[in-house]
Amino acid sequence: MTEEPKMTATEFHKKMAVDLFNKTWDWLDKTDRTAEDNDAMLLTAYASCYHWSVIGEPLNQQRGQWLISRVYAILGRGEPALYHAQRCLDLTKQQNIGDFDAAFAYETMARAYAALGNKAECGKYYDLAKEAGGKIAKKEDQDYFYQDLDGGNWFGMR
Repeated sequence: MTEEPKMTATEFHKKMAVDLFNKTWDWLDKTDRTAEDNDAMLLTAYASCYHWSVIGEPLNQQRGQWLISRVYAILGRGEPALYHAQRCLDLTKQQNIGDFDAAFAYETMARAYAALGNKAECGKYYDLAKEAGGKIAKKEDQDYFYQDLDGGNWFGMR
């Protein structure tokens, strides 16, 4: 019987943060989620963000807030989606996070407002997202961003 390798606390938190982030994406990509799946998806997003909060950089926190907001928006829960979208945008501005992540910070604000049925604010942040997307340095990242921006449920706001 072999002994399992030991991890430091930092290694553990990083592994959990990454694994839970990826698991959340598995739920997001699932087309036939049940109510239990939706609960699990939300819990994995929060858990990933928590583990990043212990050992991560500001960018990890920003992305964690983005993920939680995205999950709430997909679930049609606009108020908590907006709370986490605003946290994401605040971190983006406070930490001077740019490029790909700045564009997604505006995107998540737009989706949160879409889930709330606020067409004016959705449009405002959608336009800011589109503009920020044009500043993404890598062409493949820019293409991915615009594909994501054009997809998903916009609750009749787009």
